[in-house]
Order: sequence, then structure tokens, then C-alpha cells
Amino acid sequence: MEGYILKKAEIKDRIKIALELRELTQSELAEKAHIDKGQLSSYLSGKYKPRQNNIDALSIALDVNEAWLMGFDAPMERQGSVVSSKLYCNTEKEKSLIQSYRKLNSSNQDKGLSYIENLLTTQRMEDEVFLNAAHDLGATPEQKKHADDIMMDPKEWE
Repeated sequence: MEGYILKKAEIKDRIKIALELRELTQSELAEKAHIDKGQLSSYLSGKYKPRQNNIDALSIALDVNEAWLMGFDAPMERQGSVVSSKLYCNTEKEKSLIQSYRKLNSSNQDKGLSYIENLLTTQRMEDEVFLNAAHDLGATPEQKKHADDIMMDPKEWE
């Protein structure tokens, strides 16, 4: 194999591929990776190559393997992605939710998770209130049935 040269892909091309696959804009990537937009632009143009700390940040933000991002012949998937490969989306809504979540910066991911947890808490409270509304006041079985019939009758809600 004398004289054989291993050709490495350019990091600028790998960033562009990952941007397209992750459906991110350059601005979104810069924010998510905590990198200046000008720096990212210079990486994408090939003017400069990112230092290791920025390669780390970009690989995390793009959810790709660092070696792959640097142009080596390596799997694109991060080693830490094993858990996500075992998760399956049952609906398009779930898939869309996960894809959108991954596009968010860290701060907005935290807000999104908090919002979902608040919705779940509210839902549990609403379910509990609905189930207990007519049943806590010592109502007779007939009164409970009558209250449930009213609650389930769409005409009552017009």
C-alpha cells in the first residue's frame, strides 16, 4: 500500500450535510453550538477550520460523531445515540415533536420540557376533578349517574 493516501472529507462539507439532514439553518446551529455566526460562516466557506472545542460543540449540536464531522471514515451517528435508535415514533406527531425539540437550543429545550410537564400536571388535575365532581358530596347512585349523563351529553355544552 505504499504511496496510498487516505483522502479525508472536508469538515465544511460534513457540516453542510449535517445541517441539511437536521434541517437547521446556520443561525440555529450557531446558537445551538454557542458559536459566533461569523465563525461558523468561515468554517462553512473553508476559510478556517474549527478548533477542537468548537468541533465538540458542533458535533453535539448536530448530533453527529466528532470523527465523522472532522472528515474521517466513521459512522455519522454519535456513540451516545444508542438510546435514541431504540425509540420508535408511533405517529407523525411524535416524530415531528422530537425533530422540533432537537432543533431547539438548550434553553428552549428546557422550556419545552417544562411546558409539557405543566400540561401533564394540568391534565391529571382536570381528569381528577372530572371524575370526582359529583361523587364527593354524598350523592346517591342515581344522582351520580344523572351528573355523568349531563357531563357526557354534547347538547349540554352548546
